[in-house]
Amino acid sequence: MLLPSKTLPADQALVAVAAQILLQLDRPRSVSATWDRLLEWRSARGMDPTPPFWWFSLALDLLYAIGAVEHRDGELTRLPEGTRRAARPDQ
Repeated sequence: MLLPSKTLPADQALVAVAAQILLQLDRPRSVSATWDRLLEWRSARGMDPTPPFWWFSLALDLLYAIGAVEHRDGELTRLPEGTRRAARPDQ
């Protein structure tokens, strides 16, 4: 689930989808705009099947948990590597 396996192709593993999401965040975007852009990006590269939205949401959770993205003012923002910190339960 998290990593590719015999039954889960590399481009559908959670870490791969999370990386694909980061590629879409060249500027702040809404969750919907990020989802739409991810679908277009995957389609342009012939990746099929498209992951369901709940898988996209899990990948966003992973990115937030490792401090790679934040959600502010209705937009997702990719955090620079030097400022990343893991999410704390009290936040």
